[in-house]
Amino acid sequence: MQDRVIVVGSGAREHAFAAALVRSGSRVVIAPGNAGTAALGKNVAIAASDVSGLVQLARAEEATLVFIGPEVPLSLGLVDALSAEGIAAFGPSRAAARLESSKAFMKRFLERHGIPTAGFKVFEDAALACEYVRRAARPLVVKADGLAAGKGVVVASTTDEAIDAVERMMVAGAFGDAGRTIVIEEVLPGEEVSFHVVADGERVVVLPPAQDHKRVHDGDRGPNTGGMGAYAPAPVVSAALREAILARVIEPTLAGLAREGTPFRGALFAGIMVVDGEPVVLEFNVRFGDPEATVLVPLHEGSWLELLRASASGRLDASRGQDAPRRAALTVVLAAEGYPEAPTVGDVIHGLDLPDLEGTTVFHAGTALRDDGAVVTAGGRVLAVSGVADSLEQAAARAYSAAQRVTFRGVHFRNDIGKRALSR
Repeated sequence: MQDRVIVVGSGAREHAFAAALVRSGSRVVIAPGNAGTAALGKNVAIAASDVSGLVQLARAEEATLVFIGPEVPLSLGLVDALSAEGIAAFGPSRAAARLESSKAFMKRFLERHGIPTAGFKVFEDAALACEYVRRAARPLVVKADGLAAGKGVVVASTTDEAIDAVERMMVAGAFGDAGRTIVIEEVLPGEEVSFHVVADGERVVVLPPAQDHKRVHDGDRGPNTGGMGAYAPAPVVSAALREAILARVIEPTLAGLAREGTPFRGALFAGIMVVDGEPVVLEFNVRFGDPEATVLVPLHEGSWLELLRASASGRLDASRGQDAPRRAALTVVLAAEGYPEAPTVGDVIHGLDLPDLEGTTVFHAGTALRDDGAVVTAGGRVLAVSGVADSLEQAAARAYSAAQRVTFRGVHFRNDIGKRALSR
């Protein structure tokens, strides 16, 4: 019997997983999807935040599995609602998803369980937060407590910058309710790594370490974004560091959640800062990163359907996925004019009909199909162009060669994705 999988979301991550599930022999329905996923299955115009609508869709489609890509439906309890209907879902419960939906909860959890993280304070009063910043008189990181699409973090090098961030979040309401509570923490020097595992509540399958590029411009300049590109594997993660991350971060996190009555199933993504060779937790995400998924999906040599289903059912074989990947992958994100502050939409995308280049894939993110069949921009991060090859150098060459063939008004992308690893 053919598996019927609902893929929830509309980004490059969801396009990558929908393609992998089709390759595994599944029939996919994507809600709401994008122009790229429309070619793989059926797009249904149900928002990722519409929990009741998604449950009804899963029932109507007789789904054998629901893959939940973004964080918002997880934080709203979509997995709980599907489980109550007896429908298998990949992702954590609403309670376990607090690791991402509340930075204050996450930091206090790390503190309770002795998991290394930067020193921090939580504030619900803007005046007290500003007073703390003035007394500290040193670089600080200001974070909105709730979900802010990857943009609610300000690394402030001066007191004025930190106070401005506090006031924008808590007084001006730049992130709505997500910024009513904030976390202020110490700046950590080091190199950041995206460390993903697939968990079933007890066991984990470890995926290749990746590195994201959050700033909009080359050289890590400009404002934070949801991610301008990624690559894997990241050479900064040695075998010893990998074991340290598992022993000091992943295992105590899963054990702590289980002890607190909220066992974790799904993708656990630890944002790690490597400080003097040791792992320190910056943040947790409770789903695959985007664009990290666009490099992790093609590097996995097994069946994604089997892996996702084993996680959802609590039957992971933890021996899988332990070996280093034999290939490398790199993704370049093509962004819309004005991104990240005010991206324009509706511009026609040219070059998608070029012949496939060896080892390259264009994953759609912020795209839509116009009535006349044209593919147009529909979000800030428009496309994720990925290259896979035997070496990172070759993967980068393939990704950039393909990226330069795709055009739309105001398109911009970083030219230095993977530079840190390539310079090694």
